[in-house]
Amino acid sequence: MLHLTKVAFGATSLEHLAERLKQRAADGPVFLTTRYLPKRHEEIVGADGQGDGKGGSLYWIIKHTLVARSPILGFGEAEGGRVAIHIDPALVLTEGRPKRAHQGWRYLEPGDAPADLGGDVVVGDAMPAALIGKLAALGLI
Repeated sequence: MLHLTKVAFGATSLEHLAERLKQRAADGPVFLTTRYLPKRHEEIVGADGQGDGKGGSLYWIIKHTLVARSPILGFGEAEGGRVAIHIDPALVLTEGRPKRAHQGWRYLEPGDAPADLGGDVVVGDAMPAALIGKLAALGLI
């Protein structure tokens, strides 16, 4: 299964991102919009274009670090001819991994995706993205 990466634009921390997703979920399904349907979308959610949360994920980048993921539930249509990427609003925390910021989304191969943290970890327990970035720059992680 293939994944996507995206900068959590405007999110100052993992807690901030989690709160934003929670607020958006209160208004209905959570989705992001993009101009074009990813060419490899079938590798992300399956041939029918609708996922069950067991396919690929959207990995979030905060302060140049992959910190969490949201399972991709499927793709659909959005206003203005755009494409909606439907995601699960619950964040799954991952091991911090340095990742350069970019515009839009990028593919992430399964072998390059960071491992999930244990199920008993909550958002506030994760190492801050800025600290992960500094440790990675020093070659310590």
